[in-house]
Amino acid sequence: MVEGGIAKADKTEFTECWRTTWKTPYIMRLALSAGIGGLLFGYDTGVISGALLFIKEDFDEVDKKTWLQSTIVSMAVAGAIVGAAVGGWINDRFGRRMSILIADVLFLIGAIVMAFAPAPWVIIVGRIFVGFGVGMASMTSPLYISEASPARIRGALVSTNGLLITGGQFFSYLINLAFVHTPGTWRWMLGVAGIPAIVQFVLMLSLPESPRWLYRKDRVAESRAILERIYPADEVEAEMEALKQSVEAEKADEAIIGDSFTAKMKGAFGNPVVRRGLAAGITVQVAQQFVGINTVMYYSPSIVQFAGYASNKTAMALSLITSGLNALGSIVSMMFVDRYGRRKLMIISMFGIITCLIILAIVFSQAAIHAPKIDALESRMFAPNATCSAYAPLAAENAPPSRWNCMKCLRSECGFCASGVQPYAPGACVVLTDEMKATCSSRGRTFFKDGCPSKFGFLAIVFLGLYIVVYAPGMGTVPWIVNSEIYPLRYRGLGGGIAAVSNWVSNLIVSESFLSLTHALGSSGTFLLFAGFSTIGLFFIWLLVPETKGLQFEEVEKLLEVGYKPSLLRRRNKKGKEVDAA
Repeated sequence: MVEGGIAKADKTEFTECWRTTWKTPYIMRLALSAGIGGLLFGYDTGVISGALLFIKEDFDEVDKKTWLQSTIVSMAVAGAIVGAAVGGWINDRFGRRMSILIADVLFLIGAIVMAFAPAPWVIIVGRIFVGFGVGMASMTSPLYISEASPARIRGALVSTNGLLITGGQFFSYLINLAFVHTPGTWRWMLGVAGIPAIVQFVLMLSLPESPRWLYRKDRVAESRAILERIYPADEVEAEMEALKQSVEAEKADEAIIGDSFTAKMKGAFGNPVVRRGLAAGITVQVAQQFVGINTVMYYSPSIVQFAGYASNKTAMALSLITSGLNALGSIVSMMFVDRYGRRKLMIISMFGIITCLIILAIVFSQAAIHAPKIDALESRMFAPNATCSAYAPLAAENAPPSRWNCMKCLRSECGFCASGVQPYAPGACVVLTDEMKATCSSRGRTFFKDGCPSKFGFLAIVFLGLYIVVYAPGMGTVPWIVNSEIYPLRYRGLGGGIAAVSNWVSNLIVSESFLSLTHALGSSGTFLLFAGFSTIGLFFIWLLVPETKGLQFEEVEKLLEVGYKPSLLRRRNKKGKEVDAA
């Protein structure tokens, strides 16, 4: 929050955040309590990646139907679309605090339904409830933190929400590993999410509403009381005066346009400041998803298996690397977002993302090309009626191994029983059944159905890690920071809701299509496709997104009033000076 008399971000460092919160711990209490919504967001979106491996073992129909796996994963995203859309209205009507409390109830209901689900469709219902909560939390938590933070440390404090999102994802992988050998595996994994929801609900009952929202509702005394707990005494009056001017201007605008939802929507798209804010806010939210991040977070163990690591436990353990790096990147974001700026971090992040995606495409391409060959004799003699039906005619002809390899075997919906002598030697292409998997394992060999043994597997893990390292500090946290500060107060809930909906719609498209894309294009083609989307996203971020570091909310509005253009496109006068930004 904060409107007046605060030092600019070029003088701000990560240590300033800690100095301020050390002197005024109430600020950090507000940020961390609201940030538990981010923890729940991260946990519920991350936990399904490991839980899905065991859901497939309990329900054969889930194991056999890729679309059902995608639906279980993506229904939380579909719910989040609704949650974000409704959350924008609830934020403006009933306040930020009430929105967080409602989200907690939804999280708890979803966790209970999933933990006791007797069938896949019940899991899907629980995922939808969790999605409602995720959608509301994704826009409300950073908004609440932003409106209760001094401008000089606002970016760092909103980044605590990003840190808790990535921390929640990391925690979800730890929980997944903890329950690997526990009866009920996935039920415990999904049910644990109810605990932090209860904790946040209790904490938020003792915390106030956003001071900006209170002032907007003419609860001036309450707003002042909160500001007095956040700011030094000599800054409170300046903040109150800035709030007064901002709210009076918005009420004058409201008197002309109206206060209904339809009027607000019409007013938002008729207001050039809001339109430009939405252009920037939606751009960063859509770009965040189309770099493919949630394919890594939702399907990380599956991607590790694509890289040649067949064991569920091994896949989840290696996935800890990506989620841990994601959490570490959020800390880096907190350190630099107020020092170097939102725009610069996102652009640097996008360059790194594109580079890593291209390298991953090459790695998976080479892994497919150099996959172990098929031993025709072994495939035919492995077990009675065991030969893959698509390969059986070739096996009967004792076809040369060069005509088929492990990857082609898997794409024919069969399984590959690796050689028991050398991991990359020719193996058997057999039918894909639980009995055949057990037979392969009983002979001391590894059964592959999602990926092939590969000398390139470790490179895939390395560059997945690097991808997270460059993603997290920039595109991971900054889009949420930008959307918490780029809209005028009257349209902040609505604008944040629209941008959050665009994020979750994009998320749904990516998460629902990922397994189908890998089946159609292969892992290599899919990562290359994301690299193309990332390049487009980089261009639009450069073109549309202004720098907002250290600016008061009113200064952001003034910046958008004249319109933003990159310096390369700004007109210059005869003396070479920029004459406008429009």
